Amino acid sequence: MDTAYAPRPRAPRVPVGLRAPFSGRTWREFLYLFLSLPMSVLMFTYAVAVIALGAGLLVTFLGVPVLAGGLAGGRALGGVERARARGLLGTDVADPEPVRPSKPGLLAWVGAVLKSGVSWRHLLYSLLHFPWAVFAFVVSLTFWTVGWTLLAYPLWRWTLPAYLGQPGIQLWGDGSGNGVYLDTPAEIGFAAGAGLLLVLAGPWLIHGLTQVDRVMVRGLLGPSSLATRVTQLETDRGVVVDTAAADLRRIERDLHDGAQARLVSLAMDLGLAKEKLAEDPQAAAKMVDEAHGEVKIALQELRDLARGIHPAILTDRGLGPALSALAARCTVPVQVTVDLDRRPAAAIEGIAYFTASELLQNVSKHARATGATLDVWCTADRLMVLVSDDGRGGARADEGTGLAGLAERLAAVDGLLMIESPVAGPTSITAELPWRG
Repeated sequence: MDTAYAPRPRAPRVPVGLRAPFSGRTWREFLYLFLSLPMSVLMFTYAVAVIALGAGLLVTFLGVPVLAGGLAGGRALGGVERARARGLLGTDVADPEPVRPSKPGLLAWVGAVLKSGVSWRHLLYSLLHFPWAVFAFVVSLTFWTVGWTLLAYPLWRWTLPAYLGQPGIQLWGDGSGNGVYLDTPAEIGFAAGAGLLLVLAGPWLIHGLTQVDRVMVRGLLGPSSLATRVTQLETDRGVVVDTAAADLRRIERDLHDGAQARLVSLAMDLGLAKEKLAEDPQAAAKMVDEAHGEVKIALQELRDLARGIHPAILTDRGLGPALSALAARCTVPVQVTVDLDRRPAAAIEGIAYFTASELLQNVSKHARATGATLDVWCTADRLMVLVSDDGRGGARADEGTGLAGLAERLAAVDGLLMIESPVAGPTSITAELPWRG
């Protein structure tokens, strides 16, 4: 055998539990808990000072702008906390919505800050995080340092008789020189074993403590659920507008390059036939016959275009017959199964139809398949469309591809596109839509 191409033996993998105390994630999370104490002291002191100063000055007009300025400073400290969570915990929390005054001016800005729920949530974080940071700091530091200290006890025990005049760690003493010490080999081994258990359990304890910090940062320092939903809806609206504009451009292009061009040619042919009608009736009749053929082709193109906008069979008979007619026009044999006891909303029905149309077109153009299946069913409050083929696979929803555009269109109505397409196939693509019947 050619040893140059012999597979190299894999090195045995170290269990996760043994690797965890040395992993970068553990030490980053421990550093986060360690730095949380001074950071929380700063934020807590700042929050108390802001509340005390603002409340104390409320008897004068200065209390309102002072409180607003303090809340703005709290938002800045919250930005530091989000950056710290992003760098050490790997928790990427988006910046909350900025303060938007209704009109320019200091008073409008002060009013916007005071009415902003984000500003008050930052202040609440500064107050609530302090006791938790103290607790997490004490527990993690004690647990972690005691564990490593006991684990390394056989290496540093010699310092006790050399510098402190005692044979080992003292577990109990009466103050008169009598006590219990860890100085025999068995006791030293027991201490090191206990330290090993603490070291192995430390990463899980530290990770559990930082989970609370993650929840607090996301819940109090991030955008509100309503603001997140509004941003998502704005993005979806942009996708819908772009999709509608692209569809309009496609329809315009198809009309201009197809039916419109044929109708212009038809008008010219009929004009020439009219001129030759008296001179050469046979040539005129031939031209009229050709024009008749152009009319048929133009009508067919218009029918296809209308079917592409919204097929009449979908409106009249629903998804089952419409998808069967769609599959009949596919170049690959398609087995259609539609299991619906009622019709969804017209908008969802149309999106499901065009999703199936796009997926079957991909099967015809790119899959090199010999057969495909199209299944549609309803589960709970979701409409499912599954297109499978036995082609070459490798389908990806990369940016700029048709599948990426299809995924964006589905996301605009809270839908999902799930692709399972290993290289060499087979391919299964599932579209999930809200029912909205």
